[in-house]
Amino acid sequence: MPAPPLLVGRTALIVVDIQRSSDQPYETTGISHMAGAAERIARVERLLGAAREVGLPVVFFQEVHRRSGVDFGRELDGAEGVHCLDGDVTTELWPTLRPLADDGREFHIVKRRYSGFIGTEFEIVLRGLGVRTLILVGGLTDVCVHYTFADAHQRDFHVRVVEDCVGGSSEPAHAAALNAMEYLQTGARRRCDEVLAAIREQHSELAEVAS
Repeated sequence: MPAPPLLVGRTALIVVDIQRSSDQPYETTGISHMAGAAERIARVERLLGAAREVGLPVVFFQEVHRRSGVDFGRELDGAEGVHCLDGDVTTELWPTLRPLADDGREFHIVKRRYSGFIGTEFEIVLRGLGVRTLILVGGLTDVCVHYTFADAHQRDFHVRVVEDCVGGSSEPAHAAALNAMEYLQTGARRRCDEVLAAIREQHSELAEVAS
């Protein structure tokens, strides 16, 4: 099946759990991260700048768990240790990747589960904005990004994962998750530079139509 256009209709940038723990070791955060966080974050900053420049909606997800552990559910049954506790410095959003003052285009959503759709207002926000395409960046590729992608796919959104702007719990897990997402939507896997170009091209086309 041929790949569809990179962006279909109104687009939103979805920043998944880029928190202060993103470049920290398992011993500090309870979650393993593959190397290269600084480079990935720098590319996400470029995407965020472009999104703001053209007025795209941006959603910043933050995984947070109550210190009592009441909302962990089954999350600690696997490889992950206790993580993202409310009040911990490592749980805070990355300093350069936080929403601006609420102007109806940037949203901060706290989630208790891997998928951004579970127990949040995410879908209500997307439908209200008329969004059709989601651009996913952040982490972990094999966990929160993957499950948010799958849930978006099943809700009939077009989803693109920026493969050099996401990081997994390991290189093999990262690669497997990217392949699984591409299996669901042909052309889902994209790179930062081509997404930047597509954002600017779509904005130029819309500006021409408006004029």
